[in-house]
This record gives sequence, structure tokens and C-alpha cells, in this order.
Amino acid sequence: MKKILLLCCLIAAFLPLRADYLLVPMDYAQKEHLKAYGLAYWTLSYEVDVEWLLNYRGGSFLFKHTPRFEQEIQVRGISYELLSESKGAQLLAYVTSDDVNMDAVKLEKAPKVAVYSPKNKQPWDDAVTLALTYAEIPYDIVYDPEVLDGKLSDYDWLHLHHEDFTGQYGKFYANYRNVKWYQDEVKAQENTAKMYGYTKVSEMKSAVSKKIKQYCHDGGFLFAMCSATDTYDIALAAENVDICEYMFDGDPADPDAQSKLDYSKTLAFQNFELVKSPFQYEFSNIDANLGRKVPEHMDYFSLFEFSAKWDPVPTMLCQNHTRTVKGFMGQTTSFRKELLKPDVLVMGELKAYNEARYIHGNLGKGMWTYYGGHDPEDYRHFVGEDPTDLALHPSSPGYRLILNNILFPAARKKKRKT
Repeated sequence: MKKILLLCCLIAAFLPLRADYLLVPMDYAQKEHLKAYGLAYWTLSYEVDVEWLLNYRGGSFLFKHTPRFEQEIQVRGISYELLSESKGAQLLAYVTSDDVNMDAVKLEKAPKVAVYSPKNKQPWDDAVTLALTYAEIPYDIVYDPEVLDGKLSDYDWLHLHHEDFTGQYGKFYANYRNVKWYQDEVKAQENTAKMYGYTKVSEMKSAVSKKIKQYCHDGGFLFAMCSATDTYDIALAAENVDICEYMFDGDPADPDAQSKLDYSKTLAFQNFELVKSPFQYEFSNIDANLGRKVPEHMDYFSLFEFSAKWDPVPTMLCQNHTRTVKGFMGQTTSFRKELLKPDVLVMGELKAYNEARYIHGNLGKGMWTYYGGHDPEDYRHFVGEDPTDLALHPSSPGYRLILNNILFPAARKKKRKT
């Protein structure tokens, strides 16, 4: 009998674990953090719920096991672990217990993603489209015609490409006015404005900005990086105010434009001052890059830690395997804290220099997030440079913040017990 029992124990020890759950860790054990977001999105597209384990091993993902899902994980090269039914239940019980700053948020539906970007190729690349492509998350390109035609309601999440919403063509005039790509962009935008009945591109961009604001107010999720952050708020504040010099719209700017700005219309910033010179590559003093003296080796910002159970939104947006993120520059690098509205939530900051890098807020039924800088893995990206190869940065903490925002609309809203 002892021999039989021993034999049974040996056989059991070598039998494969029955897998009921797939755990995708997002701590340092993960070798493909960015692709893991795409896997979660792909799983949701099969109408299978994904548990996002906030603050557990860097914001891990847990979902039911099937051979098809396990095969997909392996194909994408993502690290994973197999859990039995009892182990999965124990893990969920632990994460949701009151003793730990963790929680499980159920992701239920793959959000429909749009990127606001010109159709013509520009001589720079966009971190969000690079992240979406690498993670294999599908998206549509929309631009002014789609916005003005009311197509934004088809999407759950909208990213604003590195756009200039003020109608000053990115303030590239000084350096690139004789370059073909710049001339082509000006011509294309002028043609679109004329087609929709606007005499100036700045007027069209103002109308587009208002449409995007309404989209967010009605429940959309808005994400912006680099110059699409401050120029968007500037455009909202400058409604019906001419802030463009003659080389941009054919006539001088209103000399009293500064005093006519209406900060009540903006999402994030107030009391800012315009940079009026058309030859200066800057829009306003919102950007802390003006006069910035942060050495590159010290340019790291810190993410705040929030209560997973009581503040699930910023907790989701800050999931990472590190709290310290390498800084990176852009036309708009970071935001002066003193110009933030009181209700703006700072989620990432460079405290020693009083800079906000990653901010969030609510608007009506929707939410918005601003992220300073151009490319999290290219400290100083120049016009015409080759795009970043994310295969060289599969665990980029800076890129993870972008992908947190993309999955965020899939989360089921739940009420906490009081």
C-alpha cells in the first residue's frame, strides 16, 4: 500500500498543473510590458473580462485560461503564470482585502480608439501611435473633417497628436517656412478650412477644439501629449480672439489678445501668458521648458501613489513597475504648477523644479489626461529623426503610462460600500 501511495504522489508531482487562470505579471518579472497591454485588449475583443490587479506586481492582469489565450501569450513573447481555480480565488481575495492598498478592476469591453492626426506624413513620429502599433491595439485616424462632421461619438478614447490648435502651424515658421512639408501642411489646412466655410485656419481649429471639448464632456476619454496639451487650452481660452500674426492668417494679431483670454473655458491651465513672437518656438509660459535648466541626468519625475480602493482612476493611470520615470523633452515638456487650475490632479511631478509632467481632470461625464514631452524613450527628439524602435524598449515605464490610458475606458465603474 505504501508503494502505491508513493507511486501516486510521484505521478501527481509530474502531472501538469491544471490551469484555470492566466496571470500576466507587470512587475520586473515581465519581459514585454507594452505587448501585455495589447494582449489584455485582444482578450477583451473576445468578450472575455480581464481583471486589472491594481498595485499588485505592477498592475498585473488576470483572466480565465483557454488554450487559445495561452497560445497567443506565447506567440507575443509575454511572460505569464498559470493559476488553478483556488489560487486565482485566493489572489483575488487578497488583492481586494481591506488590509492592502490594492484592488481588482474588471475590464469588460475593448475601447474603440481614435488618434487625431493629419493624414499626410509629417517629419516626426507620435509616441501614442508607436505604442498602439507595437502593442497591436487597433485605432482609426481622424482629423478636422471627421471632428467637424460629428464622428467622434463613434469612439471611446481620443488621442490628440502633437497638434497646434492655435492655428500657428506649430510655430515652425522661423525654421521651416521654405521646406516642402511645412508648405504642404499649410496648404492642406487652408483648403480644409475653406471647405468648411472658415476664412482662417485658426477659426477652424477653434471650432474643432470646441467639438473635442463637447466629446469629452459627453463621456469621452481625452489624452494629449506635447504641444497638443497647452495649445488646446490656449485655443479654448482664445475663442473669438485673434492671437495669430500675419504670416499665419494674413493679418496682425489683436494687440489686446492677452487681456481677452477667457481661462474659464480651459481644461487644465489658467493665468498663463502668451508668447507672441511668431519666431519663437513656444506658445505660452505654460511650458516649463522656457528657461529650463534641468540636467539630463537629473531629469526624472516621480509618480504619486493613490488609494486603489478609493481613488481607482489615478491608480489605474499610474500603474507601473517603478515610481521613477525618466524625463523626456518636447515642444511642450512639462507644466508650471502655479498655472494649473485648483481641481487638476497632478499624478507625476519633478518636485525639485516645481514641474508637473502628468496631470488629469474631469469634464462633465468624461475625463482628460495631459502628458508632457514628445517621446518617452528619446530624450530630445528632433524633426526628421527616425522613429523610436519599441522592440528596444519593451518595458518602458514612460510608454506604460500611455497604455494605461488606453485601457482605462474599458474599466467597469463600481461604487464603493460606505
